[in-house]
Amino acid sequence: MNTIKPIYISAFALLVLAGCGTTKQVINTTGLTAITAPLNVKKKAAITENNLKRWSHLDIVTDTIPGMSVDRAYAELLKGKIGVPVIVGIVDSGVDIEHEDLKNVLWTNAKEIAGNGIDDDKNGFIDDIHGWNFLGDITKENLEYERIIKDKTLADEATYQAARVLNDKKVAEANVGKSRLEQMLVAIKESDATLTKHLGKAVYTIEDVKAITATEADIQKSKMTMQQMLSYGLPVEGLKEAIEKDLTGFVALSSGENIKTDYRKVLGDNPNDITDTKYGNNNVIGPDKSEALHGTHVAGIVAQSRNNGLGTDGIANNVQILTVRAVPDGDEYDKDIALGIRYAVDNGAKVINGSFGKAFSPHKQWVYDAIKYAEKKDVLFVHAAGNDAKDIDYADNFPTDSDDKKIEYADNVITIGALNFEYGDKVVARFSNIGIINVDVFAPGVQIYATTPNNSYQFLAGTSMAAPNVAGVAALIRSYYPKLSAKQVKNILMESGVAITADVVVGGKATDMRSFTTLSKSGKIVNAYNALIMAEKMSKK
Repeated sequence: MNTIKPIYISAFALLVLAGCGTTKQVINTTGLTAITAPLNVKKKAAITENNLKRWSHLDIVTDTIPGMSVDRAYAELLKGKIGVPVIVGIVDSGVDIEHEDLKNVLWTNAKEIAGNGIDDDKNGFIDDIHGWNFLGDITKENLEYERIIKDKTLADEATYQAARVLNDKKVAEANVGKSRLEQMLVAIKESDATLTKHLGKAVYTIEDVKAITATEADIQKSKMTMQQMLSYGLPVEGLKEAIEKDLTGFVALSSGENIKTDYRKVLGDNPNDITDTKYGNNNVIGPDKSEALHGTHVAGIVAQSRNNGLGTDGIANNVQILTVRAVPDGDEYDKDIALGIRYAVDNGAKVINGSFGKAFSPHKQWVYDAIKYAEKKDVLFVHAAGNDAKDIDYADNFPTDSDDKKIEYADNVITIGALNFEYGDKVVARFSNIGIINVDVFAPGVQIYATTPNNSYQFLAGTSMAAPNVAGVAALIRSYYPKLSAKQVKNILMESGVAITADVVVGGKATDMRSFTTLSKSGKIVNAYNALIMAEKMSKK
């Protein structure tokens, strides 16, 4: 999961992300069916907070925001229409199924009697009422390259050596990061103590800091430090916690402690035996609700209840969320993903969202076989392209639908890159992976507002967020046009998108400008309005 996690503002990332500016360049767009953006679209005004919370629903023409025209689709195309329920599998870190905005959109296994300790439907999973937890009580896990280093038999010699090289690189980066974070922590603690004394209060805001007029050198130095740190939106204690958490990780990497723990042991299965399936439990939230943040956010993007006055709206109505907990804090096991996909398929999912990925996959064939099984059962698998700012036509990012990065072995996988909400040359998220062969289409993935555990809501960013936006549109199509196949839905999502033909910044590097048409197979951004029009036409053929 390391490459697909949402982009949090971690302490170390604060230094890297500083200085991101806005864009003034306008991109020309052409829609295939219903939307043709004017050649000189001008941004009307700065995006409001309310619009930011639902920008993926907005319209590129009327709002000059590169959203998916979801609101327009509901208002103009779906009004008065009745769709069929669609089950969407969320293969992720777990979902807070008790959340106020998700509890009414859950899949429930009607063949299972809750709490009786019996496998009523005889599917091998006891009391799987809302899904299955293939991780049991595991929250933390190693990365795949670490597991390969610990057990050389998992991979061939070339892969093992590649894992060693990556580990050496990570250790070197950890040493640098450790030193930098230690300095940051000292600076924050010293500056905080100085300003606490000067202001006469332990809790203060960035506005309080900006208002300081004292000219003493130590106070001015502390003012500059804390003004920068507080500008990232975290309170002082939150900053300290974030830095200390990152620092702990760097220390573990630097010392080698990160590869010593066998996290899997408590689960009791053999992760290298795909036939060993009697493990896990029915607690799809997981042992620690806070660890379900990622999956809860992903589920909310797809299906948080619409028009109920809470948070914001999910992309799709008529959706039932089926939870498969298989992605820990670390890299997912191929076995869990393969079995999780099969579980979702066997229980009726027509769309599966996979906001996870990794650079090494020792048992990739198990996952390939599961994807082909989903294809056979007419299930669309929506996968996040990854957050490494790499070209995955060359760099590894598993799972994939092409083992050689050229020829697809299945027609039911659509891989999603991430968009920024700025309509201009920075429209591609700086972290998003690209690939004219292996990324299919782009969708909103920066500052996406959705459900998080304990009835909360947050903005998160990542291709992890772009994928469920597309999964939501796919669910809409499958709800209102259920006779269309997974392959047809994939083609609709790609072909009906809004085309961008201008040059854009890639990888957040102003010096790397490329035509948007070269960043994905379609050269387009997903558009729900267009997609539904195309689905209507295709369904009548």
